[in-house]
Amino acid sequence: MIQAHVSNELFQRAQNSIPGGVNSPVRAFRAVGGNPRFMVSAKGPYLFDEDGNQFLDLINSWGPMILGHAAEVVQEAVQKAIPDSLSFGAPTRKEIEIAELIVSMVPSIEKVRMVNSGTEATMSAIRVARGYTGRDKIIKFEGCYHGHGDSFLISAGSGAITLGVPDSPGVTKGTANDTLTAPYNNLDAVKMLVEANKGQVAAIILEPVAGNMGLVTPQLSFLQGLRELCDKEGIVLIFDEVMTGFRLAPGGAQEVYGVTPDMSTLGKIIGGGMPVGAYGGKKELMDYVAPAGPVYQAGTLSGNPIAMSAGMAMLTYLKDHPETYTQLEQISAKMVAGMQQNLQQLGLNYTINRIGSMFSIFFTQEKVVDFDTAKTSDTALFGRYFNSMLQRGIYLAPSQYEALFVSTAVTEDLVAQYVQANLEALQEAHQG
Repeated sequence: MIQAHVSNELFQRAQNSIPGGVNSPVRAFRAVGGNPRFMVSAKGPYLFDEDGNQFLDLINSWGPMILGHAAEVVQEAVQKAIPDSLSFGAPTRKEIEIAELIVSMVPSIEKVRMVNSGTEATMSAIRVARGYTGRDKIIKFEGCYHGHGDSFLISAGSGAITLGVPDSPGVTKGTANDTLTAPYNNLDAVKMLVEANKGQVAAIILEPVAGNMGLVTPQLSFLQGLRELCDKEGIVLIFDEVMTGFRLAPGGAQEVYGVTPDMSTLGKIIGGGMPVGAYGGKKELMDYVAPAGPVYQAGTLSGNPIAMSAGMAMLTYLKDHPETYTQLEQISAKMVAGMQQNLQQLGLNYTINRIGSMFSIFFTQEKVVDFDTAKTSDTALFGRYFNSMLQRGIYLAPSQYEALFVSTAVTEDLVAQYVQANLEALQEAHQG
């Protein structure tokens, strides 16, 4: 039986000094019930919490631990860099080397600027697009998450061509007026928005593979149609590949689908687990960024030498070992195949979406292609399933609307352990 006495005590203590007891909302377990587990260490496929429990981890720090936790190649790079100081506030050779490496791997990127988070990357990319085009409005998609910048915390209005409304207190109506929202995988809705706001749209931003409404894959015609529309209307197409960049392929989702955006935002894996982000794109766009151009963006810790060392180690490994992606595909496919067999054995009919080493189970019989269909999921059932898996030593994302991430540290034996836990948890969750 998994114990949680120490974690429960820490969570109560944390609420006295940290809003809600956590530093990021999804960690609070509110969507699934119960209290969060406080971790002390991780190695390979496992997390270890304050109560001494061991969990097979399928979050992997929300994606970057593609080689598992504490991968030696990354650990060694960080340990080697630390004695030279933690930060300079001045340029380093490592920043050039990782920039050159990213440019060589990502189809859309000719120049790249390092920042400290995915939110910084998306905020900056939008500013560049607005500065370059001289337009104010952007189009985003329901269920796609691009960080907590004001422009992105906007929900859909009452119809396909209405303005968005603020999703959070503190986001102004003026900001919402410049943010238009469309359903994911719905090209016609985007065309209506563009036509209704002719000559006013600076950028269309999306997750080319959505990971924040659960995993939802794009229709190829949707991505291709966006590319054609942006070319026709002079709109900057931005792929938010903070999750998918270097995880689905060396060149991210844009390599997988063969659709090249004008700009891309990156994060997670390029820091090997350290806090980092980046945005890049065509030379003519990126040369609008200060000091080369008039669009201002800065960051004292951008290009931090420790994060750059971790990122160089991770990206170099992935570039030199393309078989990593074959391994991830095989592991993930076996896990999902086992889940599907379990569902058939129990006579249950749910949707599982997967691409590469990312997947989600949706507790709905609907085919999940956008946020509306994702919301047909039985979230109460998911909460029971999550807690049943947790009791069996499997650590899942504590929300129906998050993707899972597989690492190369997952062995054949662990796949079998996961599939068995899934079978038992599905049975228990359905018994209520």
